[in-house]
Amino acid sequence: MNVFIIGVGVHSAATALNDLRLEEIGYKTARSALDDAGISQKQIDHVTLAACDELDGRSISSMVMAVPSGAYLKDEMRVTDSGLSGLQLGAMRIASGDLDIGLVVSWNQTSIGPMENIALMRAEPFYTRPIGLNFSISDALFANAYAQKYGVDELTAAQRVMARLEDARKNTRAVINAPISLEDIVSSQSIAHPLRVGHRAPVTDGAVAMVLASGDWLKANQQVKPLARIAGSSWAVDRYQFDAQRLAGMGLFRECLADVLKRSKINSIKQINVVEMEAQTAWYDIAFTQAMGLPATTSINPSGGAWAQNPFFCTGLLNSAEAVWQVSGRAGNHQVQGAKYAMAHSTWGFAQQAHGFMIFEGVQQ
Repeated sequence: MNVFIIGVGVHSAATALNDLRLEEIGYKTARSALDDAGISQKQIDHVTLAACDELDGRSISSMVMAVPSGAYLKDEMRVTDSGLSGLQLGAMRIASGDLDIGLVVSWNQTSIGPMENIALMRAEPFYTRPIGLNFSISDALFANAYAQKYGVDELTAAQRVMARLEDARKNTRAVINAPISLEDIVSSQSIAHPLRVGHRAPVTDGAVAMVLASGDWLKANQQVKPLARIAGSSWAVDRYQFDAQRLAGMGLFRECLADVLKRSKINSIKQINVVEMEAQTAWYDIAFTQAMGLPATTSINPSGGAWAQNPFFCTGLLNSAEAVWQVSGRAGNHQVQGAKYAMAHSTWGFAQQAHGFMIFEGVQQ
C-alpha cells in the first residue's frame, strides 16, 4: 500500500477531561497531528472521522465535531466501528488514487456517559437485551469459555495485569491513578464469573489523530518526511451468537491476522518486532497473545496497552499511534530498539466479535 503516516497527534490522557468540551478535544488533537506533519489544514483534501454517537452522548456527533476536527470545506466521511476502522478507511481513500493527503480523527469522552447502559441498548432486542447483556457480561462469557478450554485461572489473569501495569509505568503518556498489587486484583469485586474489576483495563478519556499522505504527494513535497508506511490492513466481523466456539475458538482472529500478514507481503509473523493489541481484559490479553503465536523476540504491548490509557472507542487508533512511534523511533522510554515492523490491533462488538489489524513499516530517511 503506497500510503504513509506523516503526522500523529494524541491528546493528553486522563480519567476524565472535565475542563474541555468535546469540540476542544477534537480540535487540539487534530491541530497537533497537523503540526507534527508540518502542514496546514488548507493542504489536506479529506477528513475521516471515527466516532460513536452513543458514547459521545449526542446524535450525529459529526455535525458538531467535523469542523473542529479539520473538516471545514473538506471531503468528510465517518465510521462508527472503532478508531482503527477510521484509519483503515482513510488509507483506502488515498489508495484509491482519488485523494492525496488526509486527516483521521477519533475521540472518546467515556467519562460523560454510562457505558454499560449504552452496551445494553446495542444488544439484540428480543433475547439478549431483556436479560441485561452488556460489556461486562459478554466479557465474562468469553473469559469463562476460554478458561474452561485452556485452563486459565483468575491468578494467571491477575499476573497478566501486573505485567501490563509494569510496562505502563515506563510510558510517560500513561494514566496510572494508584499502585495496584496482585492481591488487589485477586480480591477485587466480582463482576460476572470469572471476571473481576481488577481484570479489566480502566477506561480513560482521550483522542487520537493521524495525517496520511500518498507516495505521489510525498514525491511532490519532499520537505515532508514520512514516519511510517502502511504495509497492510485487514478486518473481519464474526457472527453474533455466543456459543463456545465463537467465544473461545479464536478462528476469526487467526484468519484476520493471516490476511494482514499476506497483504503486507510478510512471510512470517516472526518479522513483526512490536505488537500493540487491544485487550480490554486480562483474559483477552492472554487469548490474543496465545493465538498470535509470537516468538519471544517480539515485544507485545510495550506501551502497557489499555492499562496505560484506554479511550475505549479509539484505543485501536492509539495502538496505531504507538506502532508508528515504534517504527519511527519516537516511542520514548518504552522504545523497542531496531523495530522495523509494528502491528496494531483493535477489537469491537460484544466479546471480541470483530477484529482489525494494521501493519506499519519503518521508512528509512
